[in-house]
Amino acid sequence: MKALLHLVRFPNLVLIVLSQALVQACLLTDGIEWSYIMEQDFALLTFATVCIAAAGYIINDYYDVKIDAINRPDRILVGRAIRRRRAMFAHIILSLIGIAIGFWLSVPVGLINVGAVLLLWGYSARLKKMLLIGNVVVALLSASMLLVVAVQADKLNKITLSYALFALLISLIREIIKDMEDVKGDASFDCRTLPIVAGLRNTKLVLYPIIGIFQAFLIVVILHPRTAIIFDAYMLLLVMLPSVWLVIKLMRADRKRDFTFLSNLNKFIMLTGILSMLLVR
Repeated sequence: MKALLHLVRFPNLVLIVLSQALVQACLLTDGIEWSYIMEQDFALLTFATVCIAAAGYIINDYYDVKIDAINRPDRILVGRAIRRRRAMFAHIILSLIGIAIGFWLSVPVGLINVGAVLLLWGYSARLKKMLLIGNVVVALLSASMLLVVAVQADKLNKITLSYALFALLISLIREIIKDMEDVKGDASFDCRTLPIVAGLRNTKLVLYPIIGIFQAFLIVVILHPRTAIIFDAYMLLLVMLPSVWLVIKLMRADRKRDFTFLSNLNKFIMLTGILSMLLVR
């Protein structure tokens, strides 16, 4: 059981559930309505999303056994704790469950789920090895995780779109940093990630403007006349300032442990950004 929870990245699945619950309860209503997360259709939507995400993590590890032997030798599960055939079977079953539930809810949700499954497969098998394409795919999937809640409820609004943009940008930043962290193992298997093609220094030069766009977006949100002071203060202290610290640490980063720290700092920014939904009015 412990190996299985590690394989499907259980903490990440919890974050997905939390994110979708906050969208449902905080962004699709005038106030905070926790009763909305008890609706059957929302519960099914979240379950479908979790199934597809878990399937994505499984297929990613399935294809990454050799690369992970260099980048993360202590975390290899497929082929050791879990047989490769069982891992593939679990991936297929979870993907089919997610797609079936999606179409049961609505055609748009079903199509989004089909797209997510195909992109996750393509990412694991090939796209992650291509210059920036894999990074963009993961960023788009992160945004769609939030948008699908609004699509299912037929309540797509500007606030949900803003948080989807937040998820897209912060995920893109983290994916590029992860490539910098994993450059040694990726280079051994002919991957064409940005750090391998352009080098760490030039990759930083690509990251700075992306982080700058992210920070400019935060400033626009903070200065928006309709946001409350407590929301603005929260975003400034727990999202904007950590992103400034991210830039400072990135400038000095040159070792694997430095990029691991930056990746974890990115997770913190993602979490605090998602929790800010509680302060939206």
